[in-house]
Amino acid sequence: MTQLIECVPNFSEGRRTEVIQAIAESIRAVAGARVLNVSSDVDHNRTVITFVGDAAAVETGAFTAIAKAADLIDLDQHQGEHPRLGATDVVPFIPIREATMEDCVAIAKRLGERVGRELNIPVYLYEAAAARPDRENLENVRRGEYEGLKEEISLNLDRKPDYGPSQVGKAGATIIGARQFLIAYNVYLNTNDVGIAKKIARAVRHSSGGLRFVKGLGLLVEGQAQVSMNLTDFTKTPLHRVVELVRREATRYGVNITRSELVGLIPQAALVEAAQWYLQLDGLSAGQILENKLTARFAPETRGAGEAADSFLNAIAAGTATPGGGAAGAYSGAMAAALVAMVGRVTVGKKKYAEVEAEMQEMITAAEKLRADLTAAVAADIEAFDAVMAAYKLPKDSDAEVTARSEAIERANHVATAVPLRVARDATSALGLAALAAEKGNANAISDAGSAANLAIASLRAAALNVRINAANVKDRDAAKFWLSEVASLEHRAADTLEAINRTINERMAS
Repeated sequence: MTQLIECVPNFSEGRRTEVIQAIAESIRAVAGARVLNVSSDVDHNRTVITFVGDAAAVETGAFTAIAKAADLIDLDQHQGEHPRLGATDVVPFIPIREATMEDCVAIAKRLGERVGRELNIPVYLYEAAAARPDRENLENVRRGEYEGLKEEISLNLDRKPDYGPSQVGKAGATIIGARQFLIAYNVYLNTNDVGIAKKIARAVRHSSGGLRFVKGLGLLVEGQAQVSMNLTDFTKTPLHRVVELVRREATRYGVNITRSELVGLIPQAALVEAAQWYLQLDGLSAGQILENKLTARFAPETRGAGEAADSFLNAIAAGTATPGGGAAGAYSGAMAAALVAMVGRVTVGKKKYAEVEAEMQEMITAAEKLRADLTAAVAADIEAFDAVMAAYKLPKDSDAEVTARSEAIERANHVATAVPLRVARDATSALGLAALAAEKGNANAISDAGSAANLAIASLRAAALNVRINAANVKDRDAAKFWLSEVASLEHRAADTLEAINRTINERMAS
C-alpha cells in the first residue's frame, strides 16, 4: 500500500468562487496531491478543502495553497461568523495509511518553518505538533482572532509565533498541526435566537462540561441558530450520542432540530455506527453494505506500493515523446532525496547518534524539500517538452508566421532548458546531503546513503545531457554558454563529492 496522508486546510473565504477555485487549483497542480472535497459556507465566509497524498505531495500542496491564499485574501476586508486568525486559518495533517502521527508532526514543523521563512507569515503549531502545552488546543491559539493578534503579537511574549515574524500582514497568521480524523458537523434549530444555540453548544462541548472529544459554538447562519461542532474522536464519542444530546438540550428551550450538515468528509465507520444505533442493527457490519461488496468484488486488483512506479515506468516505455529522459532524471533525483530522508529517520532517536540528531533533523527537512521539488520537476519537464513540440508545429506559411514560430521555439527551448538545469542543481544538493548521510547517518543504512549518492549522480547526468541538447537549439548563445558553464561546474563538483562519499563508505564499512 502507498502512503496516504490527509490535509484539511481552512481558508477565510467562502464567497468569491474565483478565489476558492484558484486555491483548489494550486493544490491540484501538485504531483501526487488529490483534492477530494471543497466545501464553502457563505455565512461563515470560510472554505474547507480536503486533499490527500504522500508526505511530499501534501506538504507541497499545503504550501502552494497557503501562498495562493496569502496573495488573494486580505484579512482586513474579511468578515464572517467563524473565528479566524489568517487567510489560511488552520492546516491539519492526518495520518490515513502507511503513516504515523509522528510523520504528520514532522510535516507540520517543516511546513511551518518554510511558511514563516519564505512567506513571512507568523505560524503557530497546534494539537500533536504543538511546541507548548497551552497551544495544543486550537481555541487557545485563535483567541482574540486576527484583530486581537495584530495588537498583541509584537507586545505579548505569549503570542510570539513558533515560526515567522512577530508582526501580522494582511494574510494574518496560520495555525499548522497534526491530529486524528475530525468530523465537522453542524446542527440547525428552528429559531433565530442565537443565544439558545450558544447555550446548547456550552452544554455539549467538553471544555464547559459536556461530551469528551466535542468542540462547539453557537452561531447565527442563514437566519437560523446553528450549533457548529467538531468531533475530534468519533470512535470514543460517536455521532449519534452528540445528536441526541443536542436534541435533548434543544427541547429544554422549546426548539427542535430542523436539519444538519457535514463540512468536508466523514468516515464510513461513523455512519455505520449511527445506523447501528438508530436502527438498532446491532450486528450490522461494513461487509453487509452493498456498495462495499461491489467495490471489493469488481475493483481492479491493487499492486500495493509499486502501483505508482509501475504507472510511471509504463508511461516512459509507451513510445511517446514524453515522459522521457528529463522526467526520468528528475524522478531519479527525487528517489535520491527520499533515500537521504530515510537514512535521517533511521538515525534520529538512536542513543548512539544523539550528537548528530540536530544535523539529521535538518538533513531530513532539506531532503524532503528537494524530494518535493524534484517530484514536481517530473511534470514540469513533460510540460516543457510538450511546449517545444507544440511550437515546432506552428504554421509557417507566411513571413509573419515564420517569425512568430521562430520566437515561440526560442521561448520554449529556454523553458525546456530551465527545468533540467534546476534538476541538475537540486540533484547536486541531494548529493551533498547523501555525503552527510554517509558520514554521520546510521551505519546500518550506509548502503542506502551510497545508493542515494549514485541516484543523485544519475539525475545530474541525465539533466546535464538535456541541458546540452536544448542549449544547442537556442539562438541566444550567451545564455547557452552560461547554462553549459554552470552544468560543467556542477558535474565537476559532484565528481569530487562522489569520490569523497565512496571513501567515507569504505572507511565506515571497514571499521
